[in-house]
Amino acid sequence: LDDQGDPARTAAHTRQLKDQGVLALFGYVGSPQVTAAYPVLKDSDLLLFAPLSAADEFRGALYPNVYALRPGYSEEAAAITRHAETLGARRLGILHAADGEALSALDAAERTMTGLGANLVARAPVAGGLDKLVAARPESVLVIAEPGAAAAAIKALRAKAFRGPIYGFSTTGESLLADLLGPAGAGVVVVRVVPRSDDARLPVVRALHESAGAAGLGRPNVYMLEGYLAARAMAEALRRAPHPTRAKLRKALESLDDMNLGGFRVHFAGARVGSRLVELSLIDSQGRVRE
Repeated sequence: LDDQGDPARTAAHTRQLKDQGVLALFGYVGSPQVTAAYPVLKDSDLLLFAPLSAADEFRGALYPNVYALRPGYSEEAAAITRHAETLGARRLGILHAADGEALSALDAAERTMTGLGANLVARAPVAGGLDKLVAARPESVLVIAEPGAAAAAIKALRAKAFRGPIYGFSTTGESLLADLLGPAGAGVVVVRVVPRSDDARLPVVRALHESAGAAGLGRPNVYMLEGYLAARAMAEALRRAPHPTRAKLRKALESLDDMNLGGFRVHFAGARVGSRLVELSLIDSQGRVRE
């Protein structure tokens, strides 16, 4: 079922799936979408596994039926803050989109970064807020938006002669952003919560490229890799729960204890967040993603 990014449609589809008696929910994208869907399943034993969503609250006690593969925005914001501090950049500006996902990320960024000592000198929307941001003279800028809007905002920042570090959360999509920016992306730092989607040293990345090529899907990106890793984890849980019920599936997921998915480890034993991986990638002057 395709919700087309519409939270109301996500909730309706979730009710439909629940009424059909499905074993589990998989493949959800977006924090507003998960928020809309959760009331449908919160009083049931139905699990929502590995949504591509970084809102912090889904990892807390109020969402016991959500099992996340990735850490939350606050952990990403902490990594960015520490990196900017090593560069001596304590005056922070934030450019953000106005959609629900971006606003969720903005809330986590403000709480975490200021709590770690960053001086938030300005926040402004990507649509029409650039001059306000530049006037505040930030030393670093976090851009919170999907890849297309983020690329446009970064190019506009550079056109305004801003030469400080520019950051993006994992949802900015490092490989997609790098493709859109090309050489204009030099010096942009993006958080990763999965390995690089072109890192052929890892068996799971090689396997994804082989599968994507066989399916005619083109070159994999970071979003595809995250979904692929989630599918591999779910497949392993299903293998461990023959003739599964919802209770057996939950138990099987919680048995995934430091499991190696071809170079990416997941650990759900005693936790509902399978990975705490947070790394920073640099886009170079050739528009390529570097460690």
